[in-house]
Amino acid sequence: MRTILALLLLAGCLARPPGSPHDRFFAQLSALCGKAFTGRLETSDPADTAFASQPLVMHVRDCRADEVRIPFHVGEDRSRTWIISRTADGLRLKHDHRHSDGSPDAQTQYGGDTVLPGSPGRQAFPADDYSKALFVRGGRQASIANVWATEIEPGVAFVYELARPGRLFRVRFDLTRPMPPPAPQVH
Repeated sequence: MRTILALLLLAGCLARPPGSPHDRFFAQLSALCGKAFTGRLETSDPADTAFASQPLVMHVRDCRADEVRIPFHVGEDRSRTWIISRTADGLRLKHDHRHSDGSPDAQTQYGGDTVLPGSPGRQAFPADDYSKALFVRGGRQASIANVWATEIEPGVAFVYELARPGRLFRVRFDLTRPMPPPAPQVH
């Protein structure tokens, strides 16, 4: 009996613990690679009128072991790409904004790193120092308090969120109905 108990305890010590919430979130995101999904605005801020009247599409593509790029199309506007990458301590979200010729927008590469473990279903990214300085230079001081979040409910939904005092923007993408991926934008 003692031998069996000792073996069970040893097996428990040798068993690999499940990945961190960051790792599990990233794995769920990577599982969407190559797929595109339509979304709808869940919030009703007057600043988002253009989003409410346009088709919203996310395309999970350019997936690597440490980075996933997700172009976010608003109607014909293909200027936005979300980049979620691994860091030594968690995950990073950046926003890559481009002009139609492929050149970077003045307000690009903003975002932040996770500071908490989050969960396999939700990760939050408070604005980093680079982003805060970019927002100040661009006259967008209110954005200094930005916290972006992404959520995954496998097989059901992906949510992108921007929150700060007085502002909430949420788009929910339907994972139950993948669509043909849009053609990449040619510059």
